[in-house]
Amino acid sequence: MKTVKQLLHGKTRELCTVTSGTRVFEALKRMAENDIGALLVVDNGKLAGIISERDYARKVILRGKSSHDTLVSEIMTERLVCVQPKNTVDECMALMTDKRIRHLPVLEDDRLVGVLSIGDLVKETISDQEITIKQLESYIHS
Repeated sequence: MKTVKQLLHGKTRELCTVTSGTRVFEALKRMAENDIGALLVVDNGKLAGIISERDYARKVILRGKSSHDTLVSEIMTERLVCVQPKNTVDECMALMTDKRIRHLPVLEDDRLVGVLSIGDLVKETISDQEITIKQLESYIHS
């Protein structure tokens, strides 16, 4: 089973972040430009939280606020579940399922080194299963 470090090594997308002082509208634009559903919030080089489309829907739209007038700090999730590069894909999947989350920041010595989405983990799991199937088919036919 692959580790988080191996998965991050294979990712080509640059890590997208915002600061807590960013306006929500700007954060949403950044998500749209990068075709992602969440941004990590980093202040002074430290991970401060995460803002997702779900945060926007529940904490801005449903409360009648304006994304132009609301700061990321007002709606971001601050209590984060994080993983380390040594964690496995299975451990990450279990955490995401248990905590009902879709993104896992990756910290190494308290330094942000990446983020994994549920999509990253599902893609890896499917890839592993396809390899196993091919190996079993090859074994059966030999």
